[in-house]
Amino acid sequence: MSNLNNYYKTEVIPKLREHFKYKNVMEIPKLDKVVLNMGIGEAIQNIKVLDAAVEELKMISGQKPVVTRAKKSIAAFKLRAGMPIGCTVTLRRSRMCDFFDKLVNVALPRVRDFRGISPKGFDGHGNYTLGIKEQIIFPEIDYDKIDKIKGLNVSCITTAGTDEEGRMLLKLLGMPFRN
Repeated sequence: MSNLNNYYKTEVIPKLREHFKYKNVMEIPKLDKVVLNMGIGEAIQNIKVLDAAVEELKMISGQKPVVTRAKKSIAAFKLRAGMPIGCTVTLRRSRMCDFFDKLVNVALPRVRDFRGISPKGFDGHGNYTLGIKEQIIFPEIDYDKIDKIKGLNVSCITTAGTDEEGRMLLKLLGMPFRN
């Protein structure tokens, strides 16, 4: 964590301050939290799939995930309100820094035919969401013990006000955006 903090103080803050002409240090955007989410639609029929997803997300993040439940009943999907259908975990401070570093430097380069991530995942407020199709790109996951390939969503929540500020912050932190 200290490496990312030192890098943020020595490299990122001066470049953001120079580019956006911030007058106050508190205006400079920073990475606030990282949210990992796995939606498991198959958990309606087989609850063991959800248990496996919770264990995998726990290994990936280093923190125990929370099981999410359905808010509404949908008859077409045989889904009732309150049924467990996914899991999520919110990372802050040192765990967030460790995960972000692992995502950028280890996991994303392991994606087959990787040419960078799409810059279109911003929400208009400087936050970025990335969809990962296979959880096996993370080094903690043992390929032999996986029964089913599952994807996950990674949301990087920043204190930036605009997409341009958020994009510049994440790019300076090492996120490999496609041109």
